[in-house]
Formats: sequence, structure tokens, C-alpha cells
Amino acid sequence: MAEFQWPWEYTFPPFFTLQPHEETRRQQLKVWTDLFLKYLKHNNKFTLITNDQNLPLFCNESINRRLSPELILLILEQLQQSGHAAPLDKRRQEWQVYWYTLEEYGNMVYDWIQETGQTNSICTLYEIISGESTNQLEFHNMDENVLLGALRLLEEKGKCELIEMDGSHGVKFF
Repeated sequence: MAEFQWPWEYTFPPFFTLQPHEETRRQQLKVWTDLFLKYLKHNNKFTLITNDQNLPLFCNESINRRLSPELILLILEQLQQSGHAAPLDKRRQEWQVYWYTLEEYGNMVYDWIQETGQTNSICTLYEIISGESTNQLEFHNMDENVLLGALRLLEEKGKCELIEMDGSHGVKFF
């Protein structure tokens, strides 16, 4: 895997401090939210722990700068507002982060199901996220819990039905 390419802002010390000027702060948060998504996608991660102070995403040792817990939370809340994150605990310390929104993931999976003629058939979640036929697709190797969230949205729209079998899930697409 190629090394992650940090944006120039990552080496700019003020980037790690919430800016007081409204327009500057808005732009700063936009760059941070994009950076969170790109970094997690590059590393195929879907979960963040906010107090993981050694995560390179939260600190740049070369300039001796760290994001404050408040700024990390603010960035994650911005991602939540755009549909790209959700807290996993009441204390908001563990977060699920999606590179695409759950609706976008659901649409990708459903489009693939239709393109491959698998409507009215049952698939396991493993087939969807780890199967050879999804190798080149954006949802390949996604976190199973993220996939379940996307499939629940499809189920609400009447496009599929989730099935639980012996503690694991399958899904029938319509």
C-alpha cells in the first residue's frame, strides 16, 4: 500500500487549532472532514476512537501539534451532519465513519445486485464485501456493520430484506 499523502495544511501549525474567524474556521473544518475521510479510506478503517492521541490523523509529531479532543469531536459532528459518521457510544468517544454515506453505499450495492442479475436471490454479507465479484468495487472490504446500516436503509425502501441465520446475516434483494 502506498504511503498516505498528507495535504499541505497538515504541516501548518495553526491548522491544528480551531480558528476564530468564521470563514477561516468553516474552511478549516471542510479540509479536516475531507482529510478524515481520505485517511480512513486509505487505511481501510471505519472506526475512530477519539482519545487515540497517537493516531497520525490527530497529531503531527514533526511539528509537535495535536488536535484537541474538542476539535476532534467538532470534526466528527460535522461528518455526522453530512451523513458520514455516527457515534457508537453515549460518551461519543467511539465513532463509525463512512467514506460514503450509508445511502450511497446502499445504492452501490443495489446497483451491483441489479447489474449482476441477483435480484430475488439471497446473498451473505461476506459475499457482498469479500467476494471476488466485488473486488474492484468501492464497498469491497467494507466494515460489516457499515454494510448492515446501508442494507437497513435499503430494507426501509422495500429493496431488500435482511435475514439472520445462526448469528450471521444474509440479505434477499427485490
